[in-house]
Amino acid sequence: MVLRRTLTWSAGLTTLLAGTVLASATIGSAEIGPQAAFLSILNGLATPVPTTSGLVWVHPFGFDLPDTTEYIVRGLRLPRIALGAIVGFALALAGTVMQGFFRNPMADPSIIGVSTGAAVGAVAFIVLPVSVSYGLPAFAFVSALLAAFGVYLIASEDGRTPVATLLLAGVAVQTFLGAVISYMLLYAGDSLETAVYWLMGHLQHSTWSRVRIAAPVVAVLFVVLLAYARDLNVLLLGEEDAHTLGIDVERTKRILLVGSTTVTAAAVAVSGVIGFVGLIVPHMMRLVVGPDHRILIPTSALAGAVFLVATDTIARMGPGEMPVGIVTAALGAPFFLYLLRKREVHSL
Repeated sequence: MVLRRTLTWSAGLTTLLAGTVLASATIGSAEIGPQAAFLSILNGLATPVPTTSGLVWVHPFGFDLPDTTEYIVRGLRLPRIALGAIVGFALALAGTVMQGFFRNPMADPSIIGVSTGAAVGAVAFIVLPVSVSYGLPAFAFVSALLAAFGVYLIASEDGRTPVATLLLAGVAVQTFLGAVISYMLLYAGDSLETAVYWLMGHLQHSTWSRVRIAAPVVAVLFVVLLAYARDLNVLLLGEEDAHTLGIDVERTKRILLVGSTTVTAAAVAVSGVIGFVGLIVPHMMRLVVGPDHRILIPTSALAGAVFLVATDTIARMGPGEMPVGIVTAALGAPFFLYLLRKREVHSL
């Protein structure tokens, strides 16, 4: 029953994601019809074929399209759409796990300082005279993990990590790191605009190389976190009950924390700080599919991909392109308030 529901919801959300991707590929300053966009996407598909010299990637489709259309769709729009889907997938995945971990539907991926830690690394790279290939995402990723690890060390005591202490430590570290960011921005000089733009969260400079960096990390951690969906369900009963039922509570908490932290760091490192995806999407899906994480984790992740691709499309529709982080907050906050007014927050 659970598997059937998971597959049904996942198939529906995957279809919705495909439609959103196609619609997004047609929207931009250059008008491209849905048929041309669809054929261009098909031209980009490749399958591995074994040969005597190893695997060779073969493109099964070869529709005749103008080079300009191919470049706009596959060179400019698709990398951005793909990265948006990956980041939305990752943030919603992490938000779902965090809400279950803290047993609080108001939790989100940044609750233990991951996003703020990434921001410190990114702003430091922008402000300081450093020039390294992929330096910005690398600095952001490493500093995000360091911030989360610091929070974990502060909250741990005698091999245990109380959830309440972890939450309070996260708030304190976030506040301190926020002060560090403000100090760096104060002396950023000509780099101030770049740093502030990154902090708003955007997908404007997406490339296939960034997609290749983020996609494997997110895919692997999705499998790991999904494997612990049942344990996460048991943890909702309380740590004592979970231990009684045979769950190694501390080990499970560490794996969930490391997995959700790393997947958040990977997303923030390539996109900047995009808020609200990890908060509102899991909550919305919980209202629809219920609190069972075996269903909630994959459906929330797919819904997050749909949500961010759609909001980023809105962000680039106007005459002046906006960072997608502004759009997610502007659309997400009122809708979330509407949910709170119309319905009680769904219990975990």
